[in-house]
Amino acid sequence: MTTTPTQIGSPAASSTLARPGLTLLILSGAAFMASLDVFIVNVAFDDISSDFDGSTLSQMSWIPNAYAILYAALLVPAGRIVDRYGRKGGFLFGLALFTVASAACAAAQGVWWLIAFRALQAVGAAILTPVSLGLVVSTLPPERRARGVKIWAATGALAAAFGPAVGGVLVEASWRWVFLVNIPVGIAALVAGAIILVRSRNDAVTAFPDALGAALLVVSVGALTLGLVQGSDWGWSDPRITGAWIVALMAFAGFVLSSRRHAEPVIDPALLRIRTFSSANIAMLLFSIPFAGALLANILWLQQVWGFSAIATGLAVSTGPLMVPIFAAVADRLSSRVPVGVIVAAGCVLFAVGIAMVALSVDATPDFATEMLPGWLIGGVGVGFALPSILSSATADLPAHQAATGSAVVNMSRQVGMSLGVSLFVAIVGTAVIYDDVRDAFVSAWWALAAIGVVGGVVALGMTPRAGR
Repeated sequence: MTTTPTQIGSPAASSTLARPGLTLLILSGAAFMASLDVFIVNVAFDDISSDFDGSTLSQMSWIPNAYAILYAALLVPAGRIVDRYGRKGGFLFGLALFTVASAACAAAQGVWWLIAFRALQAVGAAILTPVSLGLVVSTLPPERRARGVKIWAATGALAAAFGPAVGGVLVEASWRWVFLVNIPVGIAALVAGAIILVRSRNDAVTAFPDALGAALLVVSVGALTLGLVQGSDWGWSDPRITGAWIVALMAFAGFVLSSRRHAEPVIDPALLRIRTFSSANIAMLLFSIPFAGALLANILWLQQVWGFSAIATGLAVSTGPLMVPIFAAVADRLSSRVPVGVIVAAGCVLFAVGIAMVALSVDATPDFATEMLPGWLIGGVGVGFALPSILSSATADLPAHQAATGSAVVNMSRQVGMSLGVSLFVAIVGTAVIYDDVRDAFVSAWWALAAIGVVGGVVALGMTPRAGR
């Protein structure tokens, strides 16, 4: 179904289109804040656990997973609703909700309260993210669209670079500051967005998005995550784990059926018939699993095994993400001569190689410079090649009216992958962090994550580059 966006107030529209740089800055700032929150929270993981006595690794894993699951499932429905009822208003509302939820997270008095407020953050992020990238795509002319998307993605990567270091500094005062830092950024983006962004909506969107499909996706991913996370605590043969697998399969089957029958499905089946788009989504899923799992594994190794402080951990972890903007620019230059599938495949494999190097090198004696840094730097190069290229190529061959939906779907794949990556790490490590076999458990997790990264590289080779890019 072809749709045409309706601009409300043509003078404002002309003003905004004349200032694409300012619009890109505001929208990328929102992506920066959301990404910064993810990476800061990872560094605060150990301190949050210590503050909430009795919390287990399985319980703590729901702090990132509750966010990722709800965010993933709500991205497309929220994007469709915002398209219909107003993009500017939706962006500002989502940003305000995210900011308020951040303040609530900072005030949480228990691990489950924190998880609940993280879920509220996810709702805000699910509203603002698709409209922010959708506005990037619709604001820039076609010849600048791919580069604009890469800048948007690289801004998130820049947050990944600064997030651990900023988080380490903040955690030295209190883990609650990792959420409070969102408040001034959110307020600044709200004020700028209210002034700069133009009001617009898509009057051709009349059907309400598939709420049942979105709910079934939440249940499916949540049940799968529950089975992976709790398997080591409850026992893999426990009926509750078996029940979780069954619920995950049944809910996913219901999600597929609902998507085929609904006029506005969470994922339009027609989109999946576009080879670049479908391959990019599978590659994003497979890349995000080792990305999230390895990040958490490295942070917990530094803090719980090597005894690094939060600030030392943040500075150590930030070295890898610093490579991302640099090699995202290298990948952009190569994209005119090298197929995007090859670039993404190289990035996935490089990230896997970096994980494998860490697995082969680390032992109980701390030596970051020789045992973790080389692999982490190579992994950062891999992220720079893979992540922005996947995001830009996923939407490059889509019609303009499907760009926002397409960007929401690929971000959904990213969040599902990140949730599964954290869950896979927790499932392998389990309660080994308090026993002597901690190194064996971590090494097993690193190798599993590296293997998935290689599979992602193979899938990425099937991505079809757009002519002339």
